[in-house]
Amino acid sequence: MKEIVIVGAAETKRLGIIPDQSVMGMAVESTLSALSQAGLRITDVDGVAGVLPVVDFAFTLGIKPRWIDSTMVGGCSNMFHIRHAMAAIQTGRADTVVIVHAESARSRQGSPSYAREPASLMGQFELPYGLLMPDTRLTLPAMAYLDKYGLGEADLAEVPVAQSRWANRNPRAFRPELLTVDDVLASPMISWPFHKLECCPVNDGGGALVLTSLERARDLNLTYRPVRIAGSGEAVETPGTPFMEDLTSSRAFRDASAEAMRAAGITHADVDHLMIYDPFAHTPLYGLEDMGFVERGGAVDFIRSGATGPGGSLPMNTNGGGLLYVHTGMYGMYALQEAVRQVQGRAAAQVADVTTSLVLGLGGMFAAAGSVVLQKSN
Repeated sequence: MKEIVIVGAAETKRLGIIPDQSVMGMAVESTLSALSQAGLRITDVDGVAGVLPVVDFAFTLGIKPRWIDSTMVGGCSNMFHIRHAMAAIQTGRADTVVIVHAESARSRQGSPSYAREPASLMGQFELPYGLLMPDTRLTLPAMAYLDKYGLGEADLAEVPVAQSRWANRNPRAFRPELLTVDDVLASPMISWPFHKLECCPVNDGGGALVLTSLERARDLNLTYRPVRIAGSGEAVETPGTPFMEDLTSSRAFRDASAEAMRAAGITHADVDHLMIYDPFAHTPLYGLEDMGFVERGGAVDFIRSGATGPGGSLPMNTNGGGLLYVHTGMYGMYALQEAVRQVQGRAAAQVADVTTSLVLGLGGMFAAAGSVVLQKSN
């Protein structure tokens, strides 16, 4: 079976607030940058994947794809796209795939609107009670988790505090300040138990990945060493938090990460670097426990110990995460970009000797999860 590698990984030059650039403009910019890293031209691309209108994107750049994927499962969609693109390349349906992402969530330049269907489960069982946005829809599991393990607001605040030690080293972080628990608790309450600094910002930005076979990569004039995609997993669970099997654990997290690690043939001891999707402060706690890195209820103490920070045993969310680095509405692309940079040794806050990075993405309100294992290529 062909080994699949990432040969280009680029974000837009600007992240955060970009009022003068459309979604399509950001998608084009990041794609051209990623292709340049790979030494490839637009005419070399025969596969396209993304949440934005892929037909419009392909037409804009002049790509004539043999294969497309527009799977939409929220913030982990790009993890699903990687898994599907691997299969396409391995089976000869495409040779070179671009996975693209761009959103103008802050400036609203060319962003689609998402209708909420009254007949949906969300429309019937959440909207009537005022549960409209993620900061209200995700409070239910957070409250259940804190209650189950006897934790409070100060415990939840440990997550952004730990990640600020990475964001402070990253000049592109939207929130680069070093934080204390008191800083987090002093920020405005948004929806209990979430304070402002426990909620992701609303940003603009984009990114792109270029995938091909390792055999083809050996003939390319690459800027950076290719990154091997060693394993992947995908899973879905629920249309909304009220329907979760267990409010304090994500089955999708468990299933997707277990499949990715199994496919890669790795154990927890092999993971040098970890990225867990964090639109709100509680999801890294779920990820650490559902992936099996810590025992149930032990994630806060693990983070508080410094284990996930600089110099810790399991460096996590090293760009600052969605809470502090950037969050355009769907964060999966940026988690993947950071994992690629860490494996290539070119991250802003570089961890020494990263051989294996594990990425876990979240879609919707614990609706879906995608996981990818990235490794140094031989």
